[in-house]
Amino acid sequence: MTNYFKFVGTIQIAGLMAVLKFRVYWEEDDAVYRDVVIKHNQSFKDLNDVVLKSFEFDNKHKATFHRSNDHWQRGREITLEKYDKAYVKEPLLMDQTQIGSEIKDPNQKFVFIYDFNRNWTFLIELISVSKEENQKQVYPGVIRTEGLAPSQYGTRSLLGDKFVEVEEKYDLSKGEEGFGEEGEGTTTDGEATDSEEEQAGETFGEEI
Repeated sequence: MTNYFKFVGTIQIAGLMAVLKFRVYWEEDDAVYRDVVIKHNQSFKDLNDVVLKSFEFDNKHKATFHRSNDHWQRGREITLEKYDKAYVKEPLLMDQTQIGSEIKDPNQKFVFIYDFNRNWTFLIELISVSKEENQKQVYPGVIRTEGLAPSQYGTRSLLGDKFVEVEEKYDLSKGEEGFGEEGEGTTTDGEATDSEEEQAGETFGEEI
């Protein structure tokens, strides 16, 4: 395992096949994660799709990866498309960028942002590289699931005003008759948060 970063460099030159395994954490709870496998010559668009699938999210919103360092600082972007915003450096495009080309470190990390209004954030870390391809495995694919995925929209967002009416009718907000405080955290109000792009004052440059 100590030489797998050197191995990634070798496959880029020799044109060999490698399978990369990434662990994808939900930023708000690192006990919630998914392990995904992907071939080194597949694209970041493929990685985008398998990450969303692994957390049971739709594929309808803006998305971007940031190359990252060990402190999860956000560097150059690998984005679904070029958006109308200021970039520190010209972004790469997901469907034109192979995963293997952006592996600069044996524990390479990426930050993945999905839906710029809600700012779903996932921390992605390379945890292994193998030259052995499993013939029974579809790539990219999900091979491990830990923890309950967050609800992408939340019950309140899906039901809107109807949920508020039910909540008021049955006094759900007061925690009576078995409706404890713990259950209240399972819904969200659906309000948009500030875009993470407004916080993207990164000046990390090419070192990330």
